[in-house]
Amino acid sequence: MSILVFGRTGQVARELQRAGMVTALGRAEADLSDPAACAAAIHVARPDCVINAAAYTAVDRAEDEDALARTINAEAPGAMARACADLGIPFLHISTDYVFDGQGEAPWQTDDATAPINAYGRSKLAGEEAVRASGANAAILRTSWVFSAHGANFVKTMLRLSETRDALSVVGDQIGGPTPAAAIAEALLTMAGAMTSGQPGGIYHFAGTPAVSWHDFAAEIFRMVGRDVALTSIPTSDYPTPAQRPLNSRLDCAALATDFGIEPPDWRAGLRAVLKELGI
Repeated sequence: MSILVFGRTGQVARELQRAGMVTALGRAEADLSDPAACAAAIHVARPDCVINAAAYTAVDRAEDEDALARTINAEAPGAMARACADLGIPFLHISTDYVFDGQGEAPWQTDDATAPINAYGRSKLAGEEAVRASGANAAILRTSWVFSAHGANFVKTMLRLSETRDALSVVGDQIGGPTPAAAIAEALLTMAGAMTSGQPGGIYHFAGTPAVSWHDFAAEIFRMVGRDVALTSIPTSDYPTPAQRPLNSRLDCAALATDFGIEPPDWRAGLRAVLKELGI
């Protein structure tokens, strides 16, 4: 099975490449700000399956770069999906819990009403809509709070800050499921295999378990590495950002388990693996 991956340096893209089963395209080969070029790359490669693991992920900057975020997160995936429809091959696309408004405490179901509260979320929702309208056999995998040993993420930020500070204030009223990038990559490859054999796609959720706050996630990071950092839990209102963040990022992952046999990962096991990779 030949799999074409858009993205080379992102967290999930790096983990997909570790599997040795994919051809990854970086910005030089396929710039997502040029959707037509992305579609052309698929027509040239003619793979068995395409995974889009690239995105505009600068959540705060998207408030000022809405047009660019929409091109990369909506127009490019739509063009990719239409190319896959033309070739009759599956398309898998990573999305986000940010398509929801973050209200309440119940885990979001795949068919819950979407209502993004920031420009990034709106661009990702537009991407979902473009993929669904493409006519391709497509799977949209919504995930949250991605972390790995690569790139910029919460785990690496906490470790970096703890090198120079013995006390930190961390948001405690945003709740979600930290998700190892390696687990996302494994899930995508399992789904790709099933879909190339004819299984239909759909919208799915995939996030780490158990649900936790950013504050408690940080506490577990420091516990695992044995760093004595005094943590203060603060409300989101005490940590203003250009883009509003959802308070409830819990995702119900039952559909993915039912249709593909993929269970939510325990993020604590993923965290131990990442820390080991980092040599900590």
